[in-house]
Amino acid sequence: MAKINVAILGATGMVGQQYIRLLDSHPWFEVLTLVGKKSAGKLYGEAVEWLGENDPPARIQKMEVEELVPQDFTGLLFSCLPSEAAREQEGSYANLYPIVSNTSAYRMEKDVPVLVPEINSSHLELIKRQRIERGWKGFIVTKPNCTTAGLVMSLKPLDDKYKVKRVIVTTMQAVSGAGFPGVPSLQIIDNIIPYIKDEEEKLVKETKKILGSLITNTVLDNPMLLAVSCNRVSVIDGHTEAVYLETEEEVDVEEAKVSMSAFKGLPQDLKLPSAPEQPIIVREGNDRPQVRRDRNAGTVPGMSVVVGRVRKGLDSRSLQYTLLSHNTIRGAAGNAILTAELLFKLGYLER
Repeated sequence: MAKINVAILGATGMVGQQYIRLLDSHPWFEVLTLVGKKSAGKLYGEAVEWLGENDPPARIQKMEVEELVPQDFTGLLFSCLPSEAAREQEGSYANLYPIVSNTSAYRMEKDVPVLVPEINSSHLELIKRQRIERGWKGFIVTKPNCTTAGLVMSLKPLDDKYKVKRVIVTTMQAVSGAGFPGVPSLQIIDNIIPYIKDEEEKLVKETKKILGSLITNTVLDNPMLLAVSCNRVSVIDGHTEAVYLETEEEVDVEEAKVSMSAFKGLPQDLKLPSAPEQPIIVREGNDRPQVRRDRNAGTVPGMSVVVGRVRKGLDSRSLQYTLLSHNTIRGAAGNAILTAELLFKLGYLER
């Protein structure tokens, strides 16, 4: 079949590089346009400070970085622009193109879905509201903060079964979550930084929205309460989160493990290219998940959330566990590509 043209906004950054890796040889999408401000006019291979083990694909290296999306472009935009630029540029481009955005600029807008495709695909109905109220020919769909993505995946089956009332989570977040050049080495080596600007607030708001209910073109936030502590740790990729939750119904630990292991969503039903067979992998043993051993677990490396140390909380209506998610794949480019695949399969994209 003819592939859908793709433009990447912010192509030389860390997440932009992950897009290029993941979209190389993609069966449905083809990268035709790379957009960047400081690198405009240069060949991608000269402009990018490549952070991967292997070089960028030869075809991509020879592409010239553009300052703007060309007027004759037709296709889909993936945006990983700096947040200060995203508000204006994404809104302007949405008048013409469908955009899947990694940025926070539009996440909390009432007519913009924050999507984890396995969880809240019904929220794509908000696209109709966007087009009517904003007059856009295109639309914006966002992915959540990289920390939120892993947390909501683990909470969804538990909330469905036991009705989660309260969540207390402590995160240990990789340095790649800060982008490039990120956290200075002398600050993070041999250290833990117990604060990440705006991260705790994002995780609370986004979790409640993603797990909320769509009623008459409006998302009603999930009523669960969340308390969050975010920490930056000396790990390259992979966000670890220690979770304690309280529920309305009594929780059986083994039953909870089965619920998470068995969880699947629309991407699995549709067999989308980037959909892992098992979105949540539950590990046994007291020493898992571990970042180096588990961040790329699953049939689509980096797209499964790995859960371990599932155990009873303070009483029969509480649970504790540890989760790990790959922050630049499931938490960023991979989740956005899976979202685009779902949009295509549901008829929101044209070739």
